[in-house]
Amino acid sequence: MKTLKYILLGTLSLVLFLMLFFRNGIILDSLNLHLENPFSKRIEIPDSYSKVDRNSNGIADPLDVVASARVEVDNRTKYKSNYYNGGFPPTEEGVCTDVVWRGLQGAGIDLKKLMDADIADNIELYPRTNGKPDPNIDFRRVPNQNVFFKRHTVSLTTKLDISDPKNLEEWQPGDIVTFLDGFHHVAIISDKRARDGSPYVIHNTQPFAAEVKLKSFRTPIAGHYRWKF
Repeated sequence: MKTLKYILLGTLSLVLFLMLFFRNGIILDSLNLHLENPFSKRIEIPDSYSKVDRNSNGIADPLDVVASARVEVDNRTKYKSNYYNGGFPPTEEGVCTDVVWRGLQGAGIDLKKLMDADIADNIELYPRTNGKPDPNIDFRRVPNQNVFFKRHTVSLTTKLDISDPKNLEEWQPGDIVTFLDGFHHVAIISDKRARDGSPYVIHNTQPFAAEVKLKSFRTPIAGHYRWKF
């Protein structure tokens, strides 16, 4: 019995350790449990996002993007990769790219319409089209979104340095970050920051949409973009 007790305690300790410390607490973050050391120094990073409010709702457009993306987290939108006639998945499911176009909708931006037009005119630039436009899926491919953002938004640093407040200030709410090296993924920078000043991102991967620390990702950042609000 003692041996079994020690095994159970050891297993529980390992589980707790992984939940608290594995990749900066990404497991707990994914469960919407954002725990940090309350005694660590809090670094305040200035807000320098655009204050443009084109939809006149009293909220800056970048924050509209964040709020619309966060609906995915609140609803725990199920990660499900599928092909849909018309392009749009049901509201209760989606993938990482759906977080982006749904987020941009909050600021009145129709990413599908813009991407479909650019792909039709520049098909050779978009790697996930096989030379033939398909409006049902093209705008939901990470490499295609990356090409569009590189062409039509402001490209920013892809370096995240949590020891440099100036670097952290370059990561602002509503920014878009892409990953391509072995892991095609895209996310939106949140208005939430860790105590060290590093940003959270809103994304969707198995099993559902979540808000996690950007520093939790081990895949190199391929692109960091800001919409021209």
